[in-house]
Amino acid sequence: MPRYRTVAVIGTGPSGISALRALHDEQTFDTIRAFDRRDGPGGMWNYDPIPQPFPGPDSLSSTSRPTPPTTLPGYTPPAPEDVTVRTALYPYLDSNVGADIMSYTHTPLPNTNSETSIQRYGPDNPTRPCTAITAYLKSLAQEFVDNPSLISFNTTVESVDKNPDTGKWTLTLRRPDPASHRDYWWQESFDAVIVASGHYHIPSVPAIAGLDSVAPSTLEHVKSFRSPDPYRNQKVLIVGGNYSAADLVIDLHDIVQRPLYVSRRGNTDIFPGVWRLPGVITTAPIAQMEPSPSSPDKINATFTDNTTATDIDKIIFATGYRLSYPFLHPNPVTPNNHLTGFYQHIFQTSDPSLAIVGQVRGSLPLRVYEYQAVAVARYFAGRNAVALPSDEDQRAWESERLRSTGASVLFHELGDGVQAYYEFCREMAGPPAEGTRAYELPRFGDDWVSLGLGVLRAKNEFWGAVARGGRVGEGRCG
Repeated sequence: MPRYRTVAVIGTGPSGISALRALHDEQTFDTIRAFDRRDGPGGMWNYDPIPQPFPGPDSLSSTSRPTPPTTLPGYTPPAPEDVTVRTALYPYLDSNVGADIMSYTHTPLPNTNSETSIQRYGPDNPTRPCTAITAYLKSLAQEFVDNPSLISFNTTVESVDKNPDTGKWTLTLRRPDPASHRDYWWQESFDAVIVASGHYHIPSVPAIAGLDSVAPSTLEHVKSFRSPDPYRNQKVLIVGGNYSAADLVIDLHDIVQRPLYVSRRGNTDIFPGVWRLPGVITTAPIAQMEPSPSSPDKINATFTDNTTATDIDKIIFATGYRLSYPFLHPNPVTPNNHLTGFYQHIFQTSDPSLAIVGQVRGSLPLRVYEYQAVAVARYFAGRNAVALPSDEDQRAWESERLRSTGASVLFHELGDGVQAYYEFCREMAGPPAEGTRAYELPRFGDDWVSLGLGVLRAKNEFWGAVARGGRVGEGRCG
């Protein structure tokens, strides 16, 4: 008999697909229902040709929630489009994690490379084109999509609340009704909920003096990047120092008006070659910006070391994302952009019938979502091999982690603890029940981290070749 008979899954991206599969593999739940704002599965791996407009630094508070009707079910006038649903995918994006480890353990990614990656890193390189990853996810989700009662697409989860009388979770839901040209609202109740809605929706833009004084057309977040063409012969400043910033540098450094400025807070030494590419100048963080006297459509930027860059045509913020779970009450996201009250980034400490899958970083996705999802499914089924610790011990885990990582999004960065984290999920899940589709999670391989970093090694080799004056295609993955 399962611990919880009915389960809701919020989201059908990589983590939601993992959750759906793990729950179905247990073959013990009476009801499994998924809800997704998009019209199909795949989440962040879907392509939206028209990107989200620049959100500004206060993007969370500026995202309003529609008001439900006074009685449910019911109708309201249609809410405006939630532009945060639009993804960051651009047509020629390649994966940043080695394909052998990015895949779920049960199904390998297809062995294919994009022409761009072959030119840069050689044939049979560890990247995979975004189109292949999208197709991979959709194929894994197809058995669930084929069951129309299982997934409700074009559906926004407006709130998730625990009913103290029934002990169940009440989901308040909204979707457009084409027949009436209104939004239809209703509620469904479940014993347990898995939140798998992802964390690449709300762009994070730092609050910089003068940001609101410059022309909005001069500002972008990397989430809106679709092609290098609009930046040709433009004077560009990139803000950020992680993967997205590095990818922008390689795409733009030889087509923009030089120099290409890159404003970084620290020395990101995992990309030693990219910051030394021809025509690239790294700067201190931006202290303030203002419209250029030469044109209101250009920006003058002053950095914290009092150096300046003038007549900038475009500033691109590659500064990450804000966590957002607006349907959870109370809101578990702290002002420092990390979740509180979730043991091992998964189980709500006060009530483990609410779980989150997908809220970790530096973790070898997509595979980590599979491990989290199997652990949750086994627990919900009452088949977990290792019990959750006491609430007191779970809170102690969070306090210790805050001491070691600080109160920031780094709270969710696995880093050197990635192997231990996988083993926690694997050991908690334990062996599968006989007569089910479930399986035992493999042990974390000694070569998994190295394989996962294969793309980074290929990129650094390529960047180094370009920095030494080589042409595209001379940096090859060995």
